[in-house]
Amino acid sequence: MNTFALSSGSRHGDAPDVAGFFDPRTFSIQYVVSDPRTRRCAIIDPVLDYDEKSGSTATHQADTLLAYIARKHFEVEWILDTHPHADHFSAARYLHEKTGAPTAIGKPVTQVQSLWKTLYNFTDFEDDGSQWDSLFDEGDTFKLGDISCQVMHSPGHTLASVTYVIGDAAFVHDTLFQPDFGTARTDFPGGSANQLWHSIQAILALPDTTRLFTGHDYMPDGREPQWESTVKEQREHNKHQLGKIGEAEYVALRTQRDSELPMPKLILHALQVNILGGRLPKPESNGKRYLKIPLDALKTAAWE
Repeated sequence: MNTFALSSGSRHGDAPDVAGFFDPRTFSIQYVVSDPRTRRCAIIDPVLDYDEKSGSTATHQADTLLAYIARKHFEVEWILDTHPHADHFSAARYLHEKTGAPTAIGKPVTQVQSLWKTLYNFTDFEDDGSQWDSLFDEGDTFKLGDISCQVMHSPGHTLASVTYVIGDAAFVHDTLFQPDFGTARTDFPGGSANQLWHSIQAILALPDTTRLFTGHDYMPDGREPQWESTVKEQREHNKHQLGKIGEAEYVALRTQRDSELPMPKLILHALQVNILGGRLPKPESNGKRYLKIPLDALKTAAWE
């Protein structure tokens, strides 16, 4: 199985090199995005390994990213999450401890924290986003080396989802998937098919040649993992006909599809870690860490 691919940018333009790392356990793609001229990089949506059967955690995926960064002699400038993930633990905190680079996420993460704080009954939880070094708002800009970067608020999958536009590359995570798979689900707490439609339209308004990098790939028909497309390809070939149908048709399609999907198997495990910026629960008096699973919290979720 192909688990790595490099999409090269221009050494003379505002285009980064994008290294994608596919995690077969969670179908997630992690990225090391670099400025070829300054050799500064950002890590986007890193995975902390977790085995739900044994309760074991590990850093295999994150260490693979660090090894690549070391081979390339990159300097890590940012550790970015596009949203609090429901299907894997974030390795943002581990990578911050290893590199010293600041962590960041979209400012609306505080809304997600507030929602899940109630669900987990975390009475002493700080839902102010202070678990990250920076909170990005819609339209905020930052630099990756010499490359200009912009933040787009892309709600719908979650309240806090953002798209990072880094030069000619946009990291869209759970908005669009590859054209042969469609678009992201919107039935998580705080999700909205209407909002996702408008978020997708904003992404499709970027220049046609913008490289789009997704956060998951589920390999329809058994093909090899893929995670890069363009705005033009998505508009013309996405199986949800994004260039042809209107909002009402899309919402009906998305709502019907979501009603058939079971919840991700790690959603209740992962959110309590990811609303803490990738921090595991504090050890209890016996030195062990424990996850908290609220029973019957997602009553309308489909069963497998």
